[in-house]
Amino acid sequence: MRVNVECREIVRKIEGRLGLITLDRPKALNALNVEMVETLDEILEDWAFNPLIDAVLVRSSSARAFCAGGDVRSIGTLSDATERCALGRRFFNAEYRMNYRINRFPKPFIALLDGVAMGGGLGLSVHGSHRVVSETVRIAMPETILGLFPDVGATWFFSRSPGAIGRYLALVGTHLDTADALAAGLATHHVPAAKFNTLTAALIAAPELDHAGVDAILAGFVRPVEESVLAQRASLIDEIFAADSLRFVIDRIAALAPAAPWAAEVQATLRRASPTSLCITWARMLAGKGQAIDQVLRDDFRLAVRIVGQHDFPEGVRAILIEKDQNAHWSPASIDEVNERKIAALFAPLEKDLELPEGL
Repeated sequence: MRVNVECREIVRKIEGRLGLITLDRPKALNALNVEMVETLDEILEDWAFNPLIDAVLVRSSSARAFCAGGDVRSIGTLSDATERCALGRRFFNAEYRMNYRINRFPKPFIALLDGVAMGGGLGLSVHGSHRVVSETVRIAMPETILGLFPDVGATWFFSRSPGAIGRYLALVGTHLDTADALAAGLATHHVPAAKFNTLTAALIAAPELDHAGVDAILAGFVRPVEESVLAQRASLIDEIFAADSLRFVIDRIAALAPAAPWAAEVQATLRRASPTSLCITWARMLAGKGQAIDQVLRDDFRLAVRIVGQHDFPEGVRAILIEKDQNAHWSPASIDEVNERKIAALFAPLEKDLELPEGL
């Protein structure tokens, strides 16, 4: 699908054997709008088999953020549910195609993550072969407090995190620092932000850039990190989040909260989240384990297109992004009121499902 979109917020160029993509929407923390994801999808289609390009690198023009996620505000502020679904269909179709291309990209795909990297920003990076994080990176998938769910193929990469860490991150949306991102498997290398330009120059200067060549160059820039707090809590996270039911998780956190500050923080976040989103996320993590990336993204698409037309999504956007009162009125108001059959129905095939690229 070639859209030939002109998008000033995506800067592309080829230097040496490296294809360079720069996200340049700094005032919005590089939040991805529909024009940006369509442009990115087109670039990756062109570059996947371009003989002049050995590897692709994506970066930000701003140290504040790699990418704050998808521009869900533009969808969530539409008052008409039909309009939200229509724009959502266009946006998610392009975004998930892009995620699929990165996951199946036939060349090294390098992402330099500095500052905020959330939601769609992880879809633009974690599916790639080399995820390089700076000391200032802050990573999260906080969709449940927005009335959404961790999409962009998050089930695929969270299911590859150690133990039950992926379930924990999907439900709670905890912010991860550099060491935590490495421990969770979301990042592969730590390079100081001050070395990003020098690293890029070394990649540009390389006569060829296969995976081994990129690894060798990165090895000269990697620096150690302190022990991960997330890794220190891994046993407790496994004990709670490897449970058979979401109700057990919530009850266990509630029991620990009075004496454990970490559990109290988790409880507060779960109470802020949409009960429907929590149930959808739990179902995603159960059903998605072991799924191929194409099926994960098809399920994400079916869910996303339907969810943006429902009550909780615009309400979450209002409470978190527009009025910022942090007081969303969810419907239903608790996980015990969520209808499991309605959740299951959200996974059913659409009349027009996700159109994934062929030949990858």
